[in-house]
Amino acid sequence: MSEAVRQTSWLEEYEAVRGDSGVGVIDFSSHGLIEVTGAEAVMFLNGLITNDVKTLEENSWMLAAFPNVQGRLLAIARVLHIGDKFLFDTQAATKETILNNLSRFTLAGDFRVTDLSDEINVLSIQGAKADEIVRNVFGDESVNIKQNKIASINNGFIIKTENGFDVFASSNDFESVKNSLLNAGAKPVGEDAFEVLRIESGTPRYGVDMNETTVVLETGLDDAVNFKKGCYVGQEIIARIHFRGHVAKKLTGILLEAEGAIKPEDKIKNADGTKEIGRITSAAFSPKLNTTVALGIVRYEHLANGTDILVVSDEKELKAKVVDLPHINNNAA
Repeated sequence: MSEAVRQTSWLEEYEAVRGDSGVGVIDFSSHGLIEVTGAEAVMFLNGLITNDVKTLEENSWMLAAFPNVQGRLLAIARVLHIGDKFLFDTQAATKETILNNLSRFTLAGDFRVTDLSDEINVLSIQGAKADEIVRNVFGDESVNIKQNKIASINNGFIIKTENGFDVFASSNDFESVKNSLLNAGAKPVGEDAFEVLRIESGTPRYGVDMNETTVVLETGLDDAVNFKKGCYVGQEIIARIHFRGHVAKKLTGILLEAEGAIKPEDKIKNADGTKEIGRITSAAFSPKLNTTVALGIVRYEHLANGTDILVVSDEKELKAKVVDLPHINNNAA
């Protein structure tokens, strides 16, 4: 396939999500999905993750992090409470970490862990017409759910997210669910388009924007942490950072002011170029904003929205600004 054809396809997929009248379907079947059950599930989980599963109502979901004893990030997951089960939905890169982290407690009490990654797959439905497509395919109840809630559908269940809707379907039904969405007018969105969409939406990717050296609070995913719950692995360090005021550095948005290309690991300097203050972790050209957008780790004193900076790429100093995330609201990722 020629570069021109690839570029056309990429832009069409992107426009399905970012345009005024489209819908995109993003295949998240690479995600890890791990089920936890048992009478002692809440107790064990609350000792391992940053959020409080005791407060998670049935048919609701929340973000949570798995930290190590130093408060550094092992994984981020969505935790879904369905009946007497908790389902952990995580990026492919952290599936084994979460599975191993949970499985080591199965002999300690009534706590059971099952890897459902091959049995349940995830599709994300995003774009201006997402409500219409979801209603046509799954019915009114699926559209009327509130943020962070879960609704049952014939082929599984659906959640409302800040970007649209995510559908969890059995692997046996996955292709038929996807085809129903495509037949209703949605367009499949590939990896190239999704990468731009996720950077625009400020969604970090593990192993790219964050890893085991990242302190949990440096991710900017504050909704994943409950500062009122009791002890868990790494809690003392995370709480100390929070209550002293702030982290030393944090993941934030970077917006290039003029035409130019930047890439991961490019250095970020202050406006006059005298001090290195961070680095780029992800970058892409945004058709919607008509400039390059990025995620980057920046030192705290330079995090204010609109701060002038320089990005050094291939020995060129490119003018840019620090901006709050997301770069674009209420769409992909």
